[in-house]
Amino acid sequence: MSHLRIIGGRRHDRAATALGRPELLPTVDAHRRRRGPYTGASELFRPLAERMMATRPELVHQRDIELLTIAPELERLIPAEKHTLTSLAGPAERTRFYSRKRTLRIAHGLTELLRDYLRETAEPGRVLVVENIEHADPTDAELLSVLLRRLDPALLTLVLCGGAAPVHPDLVAGLERYTVELAVTRAPAPVVTGGDAALAARYVESDCTSDVAELVEAYQRLGDAERVALHDARVAELESGDWSLRLGAIPYHLERGSDPAGLGGEALRAALDYCVDMGFYDATVDFGHRGRAVVDWKVREDLWWTYTTKMTTSLAALGRPLEAEALYDECRAVSTNPRVHQQAAYATAMLYTRHHEPERRDHQKAKGWINQAMAFSMLLAKVNGDSESFGLVFEQNGLALIETHLANPANALGLVNDGIERLDRDLGDQVHLLHRSVLVNNRARVLSGLGRLDEALADYRTVVAQDPNYPEYRFEMANLLHRMGHDEEALREYAEAIRLSPPFPEVYYNRADVLFGLGELEAALADFSYVLELDPDWLDAYVNRAGVLVAMGDHAAARADVDAGLALDPGHAHLHCLLGELAAAAGDAAGAAAGYRRALELDPALPAAWAGLAVLAFEAGDAAAAAEHLDAALAQGDDPALLYNRATALLALGRPADALRDLEQALRLAPDDPDVLAERDAVLQLV
Repeated sequence: MSHLRIIGGRRHDRAATALGRPELLPTVDAHRRRRGPYTGASELFRPLAERMMATRPELVHQRDIELLTIAPELERLIPAEKHTLTSLAGPAERTRFYSRKRTLRIAHGLTELLRDYLRETAEPGRVLVVENIEHADPTDAELLSVLLRRLDPALLTLVLCGGAAPVHPDLVAGLERYTVELAVTRAPAPVVTGGDAALAARYVESDCTSDVAELVEAYQRLGDAERVALHDARVAELESGDWSLRLGAIPYHLERGSDPAGLGGEALRAALDYCVDMGFYDATVDFGHRGRAVVDWKVREDLWWTYTTKMTTSLAALGRPLEAEALYDECRAVSTNPRVHQQAAYATAMLYTRHHEPERRDHQKAKGWINQAMAFSMLLAKVNGDSESFGLVFEQNGLALIETHLANPANALGLVNDGIERLDRDLGDQVHLLHRSVLVNNRARVLSGLGRLDEALADYRTVVAQDPNYPEYRFEMANLLHRMGHDEEALREYAEAIRLSPPFPEVYYNRADVLFGLGELEAALADFSYVLELDPDWLDAYVNRAGVLVAMGDHAAARADVDAGLALDPGHAHLHCLLGELAAAAGDAAGAAAGYRRALELDPALPAAWAGLAVLAFEAGDAAAAAEHLDAALAQGDDPALLYNRATALLALGRPADALRDLEQALRLAPDDPDVLAERDAVLQLV
């Protein structure tokens, strides 16, 4: 069974295509002109959330972030309980923006919510028809692509419909791989009656999304004044409706109404501000372009700059830094406003140290731009006093990042410390709470890089206390706790990060590594498997899951993961090493040696491959070769298991004193290992 697609014709044709199965809901319209980002998702989940709150409220509360993100109107139904300093910060204090991956996390959370709800209702075999997919916002296209991949069509069959226009690239591959096309049924066109004014009004009432030719043509035949009046009237109807209309239909009509630069410009700014704060970066870019089209920069430079700088922030987040830099160059060419030049200089520095492709990054050039931004800040401070302190602190934080990239962590630490002290001295402790937490978090990262782990951990505990619902802080602290050997506490923090966030694979991947190290193989396997459910192209998850499967003795499943990994990267050294391990387990010494040697061709320092060759050599009776291979493995760093093995080889060579040194070092690394203790005690009798 597959999901379905109906492409071509007009909407009434597609609606006439017989499906012969009950619908979960009436047809969902994903046209972004209606509600902007997540138009289709909100139309799907708003009624479902009502149903679930009556029957399975715990499902709703588990996915409250996802639901409130796609449909803010649901706050009347779902209390927002996981606020962070990011979500609470006003525009003047917003200095941290969501990752571009956040919408993908939202998509996975919604997919799991829908799946779990459908399993509970026990009514398989239904369909969900989604229309206007070619006009869907990228957030909806991303959600539909995840639904196609992860939702069993036997549970719910998606029927994705649209005209002949191209769909978003995020959706193309999913349509090709997971859907079967149904032929469009050519149906009689609907009978349309009325004069131009009435027909045009119907077109505007559809928020100009109708594809009924008579309505479109009537609208086009109207005079400018008549069309403007229709758009103004439509705005009046919509303003008392759901808030999310302000991300779609309302700004669209205001742009075409009687005051596009005034009311239209402000509506576009409100939509742009909301979308950049929510991480809806494609929509932010769209609103920015539209705002710049209706506002004359010579008349409203402040508004024009708002559109521009939030576009550039979004372009950088979307991996389009060249477009962002071109806009900054334009701003420098047309504006003499020192604030514009200050902010453009800072942002350009970030492009060169963080966002440009590696071959274009230039940290020295970034340092030049950040120094220019700081020069503007210091000049502005002479005019405006302490109110400019925050700008300088913000830029020092950027300079600290550049210094880190230039391998000057001590300089970075000094800049961050100075920024924290300056905020406390000049502005008190009740403003810019978000950026204060960012500064302390950045200091924790620098301290961690310097090896000052206890101080870094203290800073992470501070930011978690300041912003307890921000999952990335808990994730980073968990990583540090694992590095420090505090694995049980690390697992608790990973669990909290998971609870506080829509699904993201990184936290499960890192937790799986910890679980594997603790010998909790089933739990590690489950986490690595979930990583691959979220991201089937995560190469290292195949590598590590294969390692878990080898440890569990499931060699057939391990081989399947190795093959999947090699399909993604045929030259992956660890995967060839695993081929060697699997061959060795099957008693194929020649195949094992070939796997290990191929791994060493790709990575001459790979300890596991040297260790594998050592085992083969020892089993073949060549203890000298085994010891040499283990020498190569241990050249990359001490490991108690490798030291134990080399001690065994050295004993076979009649070198008990050397073996004892290896065993003593192994005990320093793993003092409670009973095998090493027993072997050390036995060797002591020989020296």
